[in-house]
Amino acid sequence: MVGLRVDTDWQQDKVILRPEGRLDTATVGILEKEITKHIDEQHYKIMLDFKKVDYLSSAAMRLLLGTTKKLKSLGGKLTLAEVHEEVMEIIKMAGFDSLLSIHDKEKEALDALG
Repeated sequence: MVGLRVDTDWQQDKVILRPEGRLDTATVGILEKEITKHIDEQHYKIMLDFKKVDYLSSAAMRLLLGTTKKLKSLGGKLTLAEVHEEVMEIIKMAGFDSLLSIHDKEKEALDALG
């Protein structure tokens, strides 16, 4: 295992991805592949459950920002739920907290997808 596992759940037309581990340069490709697969299958409402993500690199933040923009252009949305305090600090330091749709609870993040 490369340090990241991604489980997938569904709630109606919404994809819920649950990465577990570190999101860094070595592992970000795993999540990117998973996200791309769903976008290619025309699933444009994606929620990331960050409950079990304990680190976020700049490469991972670029993926989140790029995915947010891509889904928006396709009429979809990316939301994040249950982001750890340490990971949230990284997001805030980069100024991405105003660019990403981040929610405390999974239900809120799913509701925000519409």
